[in-house]
Amino acid sequence: MRVLVTNDDGVYAPGIAVLTVFLAEAGHEPVVVAPDRERSSVGHAITLNRPLKLQKITGPYPEAVTAYSCDGTPSDSVVLGLEEIAPDIAVVFSGINKGPNLGDDLTYSGTVSAAMEGLVFGRTSVAFSLDCRDEDIERHYETAGIFAVHLLQWLSRNPLPEGVLLNVNVPNLAASFVKGVLVTRKGTRAYEGKVNRLQDPHGRTYYWVAGRPEDEMVEGTDVWAVAHGYISVTPVHLDMTHYPSMETLCSQGLTELDLEGRDRSDSTGR
Repeated sequence: MRVLVTNDDGVYAPGIAVLTVFLAEAGHEPVVVAPDRERSSVGHAITLNRPLKLQKITGPYPEAVTAYSCDGTPSDSVVLGLEEIAPDIAVVFSGINKGPNLGDDLTYSGTVSAAMEGLVFGRTSVAFSLDCRDEDIERHYETAGIFAVHLLQWLSRNPLPEGVLLNVNVPNLAASFVKGVLVTRKGTRAYEGKVNRLQDPHGRTYYWVAGRPEDEMVEGTDVWAVAHGYISVTPVHLDMTHYPSMETLCSQGLTELDLEGRDRSDSTGR
């Protein structure tokens, strides 16, 4: 299968290189279009205020792999990849991200948003992330690469529902130590001390947005699964409409509000 491979860590990041190598060695044809630098946490941003450039590269990829760097966002990379480089591709793989995209993080994630852009184009789309930290001596990208190959084979027999992508998080373990695969729901991840107020050498105040992740360890969620050594696969629906609330809002009279102060019950319109 031909697969568009992208990420938000940049086209030279180890995760995307490993994913591409595993796909190529399994006999697939990966085509890489990814940002020319790290674009983490940019969400679903696209570039509308300047032109975009693509540059063909070799980098850390097998010689037979076609690869381009894009000076835009992850979503830009998917747009250019599907519109200009390989419009016949039916599958978009985003990752392997350095670090997890669990719980509410997926709303910020450029990795997940690149998969969302693939979904907008009607392609089967999957985001892959490795639950590693900066202090980890080993990062087992190969575990995610192995799973990506098996998942692609599974997807060829089991198409996803329309409008659904998969958000995959892999524990930072050798493949032999992974307990299994769980289908999960999005968990809750909050950050303690999210805004840090600091001063520069000139006494001017600046702010650093960071914080420590605090997860609600509820069984069945993505955060619980990865913390307990499982690969988490979360189906994500692009349609964010909360349908039960539509009927509630109508029954509570929202549609009867009139900005001109008229009584909508008066059939004469006065």
